[in-house]
Amino acid sequence: MAHKKGQGSVRNGRDSAPKRLGVKAYAGQFVTVGSIIIKQRGTKFLPGRNVKRAKDDSLFALVEGLVSFDREGRRVNVTAPVVAEVAK
Repeated sequence: MAHKKGQGSVRNGRDSAPKRLGVKAYAGQFVTVGSIIIKQRGTKFLPGRNVKRAKDDSLFALVEGLVSFDREGRRVNVTAPVVAEVAK
């Protein structure tokens, strides 16, 4: 006859890996075509000029340029740099 009680099994102890969401390129930062600007779930941030929304709601740049946010901070834009004409 056992003189100790059997040990019960634990049903907790699992966790999911972090998803690494958030802003990847901040205002004033230079991005290239296809660069991810924001990883998000849902549409906390909305695409503006030269920005598209991916299938997983991430925002990415359509052109090279500088990232900017509007006054409300919800719409993300990418402004293409002005190329100076070369003197002939």
